[in-house]
Amino acid sequence: MTITILFGGSSYEHEVSIVSAITMKKVLKKSRLNFVFVSPQRDFYLIDTAQMKSKYFSSGDYRKNRQLTLKKTGFFLEGIFGSKPLESDVVLNLIHGRDGEDGKIASLLSFYAVPFIAPRTEASALSYNKLYTKCLAQSVGVKTLPYAHLSRHDERRVEMDYPVIVKPVRLGSSIGLSVVKSAEELDYALDVAFEFDTDVIIEPFIEDIKEYNQAGAWIGEWALSIIEEPHKEGFLDFEKKYMDFSRDARVNEAEIPEKLKADIEESFRKIYDPLFRGSVTRCDFFVIEGEVYLNEINPVPGSMANYLFEDFEALLVKLSRNLPVEENIIIDYRYIDTIHNAKGKA
Repeated sequence: MTITILFGGSSYEHEVSIVSAITMKKVLKKSRLNFVFVSPQRDFYLIDTAQMKSKYFSSGDYRKNRQLTLKKTGFFLEGIFGSKPLESDVVLNLIHGRDGEDGKIASLLSFYAVPFIAPRTEASALSYNKLYTKCLAQSVGVKTLPYAHLSRHDERRVEMDYPVIVKPVRLGSSIGLSVVKSAEELDYALDVAFEFDTDVIIEPFIEDIKEYNQAGAWIGEWALSIIEEPHKEGFLDFEKKYMDFSRDARVNEAEIPEKLKADIEESFRKIYDPLFRGSVTRCDFFVIEGEVYLNEINPVPGSMANYLFEDFEALLVKLSRNLPVEENIIIDYRYIDTIHNAKGKA
């Protein structure tokens, strides 16, 4: 199978996307890979596999490669003798943050009828915005932590006990995130967050809270990963998450009671199905007094959460054969013709 890995994008998470793509080079050993880099200017470049090194992109050397055009059915190389399609069975969206997780790429690929592995537009919009994620969880019966929402020009007051955690609404990778221990620290934390977003979400910060990660996909049946209990020091800042995005070694399964495992898996299925079909999604959960709470949805998780699966490459192959199929709407212009004919007789 030939997999086209799409990475980069115009996003604060541009660099972690590059790290994830380089990791896929190590993980996907049986498939033929195309690497398509989306520059900060949103141009598409076909990158030789041998050049998949972080310095190649930071130096700007990627501009030496041939550019691609996205058209119906896929990517094309343009030449003096016309367009040549880039051979590909499926696109794997590995663009983190804006462009990749907000629905832009999903919309483009859907519009041009390109098979792709990633959440579709509607799921992207809901998971990209932490406020919408809360609404989604509530609608399917999955608990979330209480929260406050502030926009950039709102009064800076929080009716919540400290410590709290301040997060930009539309960002991941811990960018712009702060733990605030007192009211005196709130202004600075909000200044940091508002550098990256117009809106923030504020939640209670619970020291030593139990957190578990579950990934999965629908491949005609459920393919759920092991459940991981990440070991964190407080919370992962950007630098720690940057390293986390390069993981390719399988992790150990969390040692938890069967009842808790079943509750986490059921919460994952409620969030995932049916909106996230066509994707490998990871959900991060908190557990408080035995109750499961959704922390966040990672629609394009770092390194695609490959480390949670026994055979990640086989999962992608099966998923590529079970992608959502958009309904073929037949346009026959019967309504317009009926009106035209009726007017002609009048």
